[in-house]
Amino acid sequence: MKFDIAIIGGGPAGLCFASALAKTELSVLVVESQTHDAIADPAFDGREIALTHRSKSIMEKLGLWQLIAPEAISPLCDAKVLNGVALQGLTIERSHGKKAELGYLVSNHLIRKAAFDVAKTLPNVTLRTGVKVTALNTSAAGGNLTLSDGSSIECSLIVAADSRYSMARRAMGIAAKIHDYGKQMMVCVMEHDEPHHHVAWEWFDYGQTLALLPMNGNRSSIVVTLPENDIRRLAPLEPDFFNAELSQRFGHRLGKMRLVSTRHAYPLVAVYANRFVAQRFALIGDAAVGMHPVTAHGFNLGLRSADALARGITTQADRNADIADATVLATYQRGHKCATLPLFVATHALAKLYTDDSRPARRIRDFCLAVGQRLPPFKRLVAASLTGAR
Repeated sequence: MKFDIAIIGGGPAGLCFASALAKTELSVLVVESQTHDAIADPAFDGREIALTHRSKSIMEKLGLWQLIAPEAISPLCDAKVLNGVALQGLTIERSHGKKAELGYLVSNHLIRKAAFDVAKTLPNVTLRTGVKVTALNTSAAGGNLTLSDGSSIECSLIVAADSRYSMARRAMGIAAKIHDYGKQMMVCVMEHDEPHHHVAWEWFDYGQTLALLPMNGNRSSIVVTLPENDIRRLAPLEPDFFNAELSQRFGHRLGKMRLVSTRHAYPLVAVYANRFVAQRFALIGDAAVGMHPVTAHGFNLGLRSADALARGITTQADRNADIADATVLATYQRGHKCATLPLFVATHALAKLYTDDSRPARRIRDFCLAVGQRLPPFKRLVAASLTGAR
């Protein structure tokens, strides 16, 4: 089978990249190891995605945003960073970003479903589900994939969007910097007595990191980061005990909290590929950059990578030029590194500092938050980052 582009991974990044090529005459194959039903109707996985205004615009352009029910989209108005037991911290208000809101909150499974629903309608996109890529290679002439069902795929360009643990990245000999933080995140949705006023929290408490992403009504997506053994004890607790412990962990600042969803745990690992491209090969999404969630930029950067690569390829296709030309891939790599590397480094440093419970680190954190709270230009800079304006 021959295609112009073969995409490994049918997650949001891979499907959005395929959809971004809808106006071209390029034939696109998406290979996904999960079954058709699993990606056509994804189950709730606990993850709520904070979307920037840039991401919203890209999703609107692709037709995804229109498929998500308005009541499932929650505005993120303000953001608050807390340290230890202090009630006051750093607050970034929507006015600092000159927008009606800093961003939007949408469940990951709804984004995945919308991405699939758009891609499945495109005549130039073929979806192969329930099969794995067992081998891949590229040459000056093109790329080749071997699938688990024995079929062989020839293409001009291979694009990997197969998660931060990318098999394709490793097969192509591309190394990556991997930061394993030795902890796990447990995510779930909880109701609470007190309103959140659509303010997102990032609370670096001593011995734990808590995040609250405000959903519509008195509901929030809760993220608890702890050592793996603690998550193993916490996650399966009976609801009454779980509710009591979460209420206590949040210092009863939201009153009584009640579990209203399933619970899910994920290892806390960040990844940055040394290269994003090779001969007739490119990485997008988490396969290129898998962010620590503290700055909530993971999916936003993945969507940005898909959009950037698709624009470069579209330009080549309009010229009837080689879509996998080395200059085009190098331009994509340079642009995406500029967009991601400073943020990745800063996020890693932030995560290390704010999860260090030594006394000097606590004092530095208090000082940084106090200074930031008094500097409007700093707040405007953070707000621009959160909204995707910078």
